[in-house]
Amino acid sequence: ERAIARHEVREIEQRHTADGPRQDVTLDEEDDVVIIYNRVPKTASTSFTNIAYDLCAKNRYHVLHINTTKNNPVMSLQDQVRFVKNVTSWKEMKPGFYHGHVSYLDFAKFGVKKKPIYINVIRDPIERLVSYYYFLRFGDDYRPGLRRRKQGDKKTFDECVAAGGSDCAPEKLWLQIPFFCGHSSECWNVGSRWALEQAKYNLINEYFLVGVTEELEDFIMLLEAALPRFFRGATELYRTGKKSHLRKTTEKKLPTKETIAKLQQSEIWKMENEFYEFALEQFQFVRAHAVREKDGELYILAQNFFYEKIYPKSN
Repeated sequence: ERAIARHEVREIEQRHTADGPRQDVTLDEEDDVVIIYNRVPKTASTSFTNIAYDLCAKNRYHVLHINTTKNNPVMSLQDQVRFVKNVTSWKEMKPGFYHGHVSYLDFAKFGVKKKPIYINVIRDPIERLVSYYYFLRFGDDYRPGLRRRKQGDKKTFDECVAAGGSDCAPEKLWLQIPFFCGHSSECWNVGSRWALEQAKYNLINEYFLVGVTEELEDFIMLLEAALPRFFRGATELYRTGKKSHLRKTTEKKLPTKETIAKLQQSEIWKMENEFYEFALEQFQFVRAHAVREKDGELYILAQNFFYEKIYPKSN
C-alpha cells in the first residue's frame, strides 16, 4: 500500500513537471476543506470509511489512507511537520478525507491558517477490547485469508482475564483517551487524569462531531446534514448498501458477567468509561438539537434561524 501511494504521488509530481511551472491554484472555499478521521481500532471504522470511498467520486473529493509504520499512532516530530504541510498545501487532494490510526494532532501548533475538520467514532471500552482481542486471533470477514498476529491462540477472552493475561489486561483499555488526547507524553501514561481531561477538552473544542459505534447510523445522518459536500447520500448508502456492516470479527465470544465485573474494578476502565460516557452524552446532546422522531423514524430539522431588522435599509 505504501509503494502504491508513493507511485501515485510521483505520478502527480511528474505531471506537474511536464506541464511546466505550477501555477498557484486558488480553491473555492467549498473545496478548500480537509476532514481528518483519526480512527480508533475496532470501532466500526472500516464500515464508515468505506462509505467515504463509495461516495468520493460522486461527491467529488479525495480519500487518503494514512498508513503509519506498525500502525504507530504517534508520529515523529519531523513526520508531524511533513503531515501538516501535506494536508494544508496539497491542493490537488482537496477537498480531502484523510483516515488512519493516528492520535490527534493540533495543527494550530504549526502556524497554519486553516485547520482541518476532525471527526471520530468511539465504542464501549470493554466491547472494543473484546473485539480487538478476537480480531488479533481470528481476523474478520473483510480479509479472511490474512494471517493475524495472534493466530493459533485459542484462549478465550474469559480465560485470558481469569489467568491475568497481558492481552486482556486493564492497561489494554487505555486507547481511546490517548487517541483524543494527542501527541503529548502524558497522553500515553496509562491512568493519567490529565490525559482524560485533555481528551475531553479536545473532543469538545477540536472535533466537529464524535459518534459512537452503537449509534453509527445517527452519526452518519448528522454528518450528511451538516457536511453534504462530503456525505450527501451517506445515510441511504449505509442503510441499503452491501457494506453497511462490512467488517465483523469472527469467532468472537461475549465475555461473562464475572469477566466484565473484574475489568470494571480497574481505575483504567473507570477512566475510559468516563470518557466514553462523556462522548455519548455530547453526541446525544447534538443529535437532540438536530433531529426529531416521527413514527419511529428520525428526520433532520430544517433551518431554524433567520435574519431580520437588517440595517441600513437598502434603496
